[in-house]
Amino acid sequence: MTIFARVTLPLAAVNFLNQASRAVMAVIGPLLAMEFALSASDLGLLAAALFVGYALAQLPVGLALDLFGPRRVQTVLALVCAAGFATCALAPDPTILGIGRFVTGLGIAAGLMAMLKANTLWYPRHRIAAMTGRGVFVGALGGMAVTLPLATLLPVIGWRGGFVILAAASCAVALWIWLSVRDAPEGTPTPPKRGLAAELAAFARVFVHPVFLRFTPAVAFVAVLQFTWQGLWTGPWLRDVAGMGDATRAGVLFIFACGAAAGSLISGNLASLAQARGLSPYLVSWTAMGGQLLVQLLLLLHVTDDVVLLSLIWFAFAFCGASSTAGYAAVGQSFGPELAGRVATAINALMLCAVFILQYAIGAILDLWPRTATGGWDAAGYSWAFGLSLALQAAAILWMMKGARGG
Repeated sequence: MTIFARVTLPLAAVNFLNQASRAVMAVIGPLLAMEFALSASDLGLLAAALFVGYALAQLPVGLALDLFGPRRVQTVLALVCAAGFATCALAPDPTILGIGRFVTGLGIAAGLMAMLKANTLWYPRHRIAAMTGRGVFVGALGGMAVTLPLATLLPVIGWRGGFVILAAASCAVALWIWLSVRDAPEGTPTPPKRGLAAELAAFARVFVHPVFLRFTPAVAFVAVLQFTWQGLWTGPWLRDVAGMGDATRAGVLFIFACGAAAGSLISGNLASLAQARGLSPYLVSWTAMGGQLLVQLLLLLHVTDDVVLLSLIWFAFAFCGASSTAGYAAVGQSFGPELAGRVATAINALMLCAVFILQYAIGAILDLWPRTATGGWDAAGYSWAFGLSLALQAAAILWMMKGARGG
């Protein structure tokens, strides 16, 4: 059996749950808003509760991955994830649903990071981005599963039934990881045992490293936009701005998820190919940043109402956003493999804090306009929201370029 099947694939299954937990709100969010009478900012806060737990767990999870390995950490966290999904399924009100989302965020906290940590140990340097991209492709199938397939099942199982299915899948993934994954190849040196203060000091070195300071804002913001829009606001935008019904909207969200899957697979392979030929490991990330800027501008200007063209635009948005994995791997190569878990989770922690702020901020912007007759939000609010995200990404790119000139 290949390393990918024994190690990367089981860990990628947690990223499947990760992607599903984020994307599910774009499908069921409008249902929750009506059932619980939620405002846009309420809905944004409910969706963002996942990212609070996700962010708070990042630094402890990074330390745990480096000390205890992906197998034990991910087995436990997959069970935590199951508890979060089950809480959501049983939630009688938005508060309990928010708690369930928070617990789920804790459970998925190492979805990408554990896989990246394991790949750092199991593969040569030039193959890490490619193998991680393949794993993220598997994870992106989770985002696809909760779009059109879930929308088709909703009339039968309801949104609570969707959470029950995800809880059962989480338990199965925990068992798979425990039975299949090994933390490192035989003969891998065991990291020296150090005190907690020394381990935490290694985190401090990551945060002040010049490479981390220069590249992280721009690299992370690629993922920030992906999480923010796929995680909630793409669905309402398709309803309120593009005027799509439930079935059409679910189809476009499915195409969005396909873009994320394709982008993760292709960007990882391209990054590895570029590095093998002596090119910068950041080349793919730089290209994706430019692509995201262009796509946001098209959405801000609302250049078309054609369903096919809009589907392609959102596909491109997701395709570019999925390249964040290649950027994470590139930043991590400036550090030793013993710090791989902490580097990845340090980037992720900052990214998730930004997602929480931006996801809630977009809801607050939408609430500045009265609700429409159909219960949605005014198209003008979405334009201002895209303007905000476009400006923030441009600022992050300028910071990266300023660092280059300063160097």
